[in-house]
Amino acid sequence: MIPPGAALRVVGDVHGDSAGFAAAVATDRFIVQLGDLVDDGPDTPGALRIMFDLIDRGRGLFLLGNHDFKLARALRGDAVQRGPGLAATIAALDNATSARALHEITRAPGWLRSGSTIFVHGGFHPAMLTAASAAMRPGRADHLLARALYGQTTGRVTGAGKPERLLAWVDRIPEGHIVYCGHDQRSTNGRPLTLHGRLGGQAVFMDTGAGKGGHLSWIDLPAEVE
Repeated sequence: MIPPGAALRVVGDVHGDSAGFAAAVATDRFIVQLGDLVDDGPDTPGALRIMFDLIDRGRGLFLLGNHDFKLARALRGDAVQRGPGLAATIAALDNATSARALHEITRAPGWLRSGSTIFVHGGFHPAMLTAASAAMRPGRADHLLARALYGQTTGRVTGAGKPERLLAWVDRIPEGHIVYCGHDQRSTNGRPLTLHGRLGGQAVFMDTGAGKGGHLSWIDLPAEVE
């Protein structure tokens, strides 16, 4: 978990961009990575090894992202659809990295709360303010972990074949609370995007396209966030 009183660096979706991730973690701050370490980019094994090193030294953690979740399901033998990204990731992993990835992903938290700050990969739900942080379990994700992994969806798919996503959850963030999330690449200027909800809360979208033609972004938070 996050050490009490730690100054934090919040890092967006890595997607196999090991060079960007190495730059992001070159700090004495505690790293909170928002999930989706794997797939798409040039070096998923390298990105995973950087995260493993942070964990081993007590200098960081990552949240469960939907790409990480699917990788772990595949590695434990679940029947999952293996698209080109996942297939390439699995082919690139040696046995030791696969075993460590399965271990770390299955115990990664679905969300974390630090005072009035919430960290989650896909999307917020008010129950996350009081419910214990979920981790991966056998089978598919329950409704709250599904929100954490995938955000809020309509049940329909877009023309690109991806789930249609909603941002109504931003309006349910309480006043004075900030949610740092990844998953949706909402920014149009290469910087993290902040949206303000109707109740006075904020959501900061950190995915700026690392591993997918963009770059990796991070934000430093002072120790007072605790």
